Amino acid sequence: MPVAVVTDSSAYLPDGFAARHAVHVVPLHVLIDDEPGLDGVDIGPAEVGAAMAARRTVTTSRPNPDEFVSVYKRLLDEGADGIVSVHLSRELSGTWESARLAAQEVGVDQVRVVDSRTTAMGLGFAVLRAATTATGGGSGAVVEDVAVDAAGRTTAYFVVETLEHLRRGGRIGSAAAFLGTALAVKPLLHVEDGRIVPLEKVRTTHRAVLRLVDLAEKAASASGAEAVELAVHHLGAHQRAAELATLLDEQISPASGCVVSELGAAIGAHTGPGVLGVVVCPAVG
Repeated sequence: MPVAVVTDSSAYLPDGFAARHAVHVVPLHVLIDDEPGLDGVDIGPAEVGAAMAARRTVTTSRPNPDEFVSVYKRLLDEGADGIVSVHLSRELSGTWESARLAAQEVGVDQVRVVDSRTTAMGLGFAVLRAATTATGGGSGAVVEDVAVDAAGRTTAYFVVETLEHLRRGGRIGSAAAFLGTALAVKPLLHVEDGRIVPLEKVRTTHRAVLRLVDLAEKAASASGAEAVELAVHHLGAHQRAAELATLLDEQISPASGCVVSELGAAIGAHTGPGVLGVVVCPAVG
């Protein structure tokens, strides 16, 4: 069997992508007040958005190592030649650490664990590239290299309604969060070296959408690639996400398509409802 590719639910692959590409997803844990569940299994975007709108407390935690051990052992028992396990930045979650501990128990010569240094479809594009390489017969080392390379090439930008959720979750510092408290200001952030970092402030939602398009276009041009893959993320902002995807398709050419994926609890709990984001990944020549 080919090398198996594993990731976590923070990749937010569009519906059907994981099954189509034989990607195995380990969900993060979600707690809404006192009610536990699994991200994307028991609790989806609608539940997360409704809970946050009702001011219920939504928190997340990493899968425990035993959950990864169970998946790794099953895949190896089924005949996988090895496993490449690709996860969201360890600066944002302990998920990578849980996977690493599980790999030590199962056998580090059989399981390669990758810190993508990003999240959402920044992670997702790396996982899909790795899965395609694995299906094509790539060795564990080659699949790992492909994942690392793809993740390193992605660029991700997000506009949030407030930085308060990121501050509460410890994903951004209090000083940075204070910068986003001005009335009618939309904080624009990006992923830099594994962290979520403020980039600038935009006055209106309309301008925020246009700025996301501009930044994505510049990232696509700077990559030097003949084409790029694009993803739009949101939580409870379906219409704005569709508008953003249309603008990206119109402005960035050539593009290998733009996927739209709604965020769940693993990321949405920290960004809050109304978040809108774009991920740019240079296509492989």
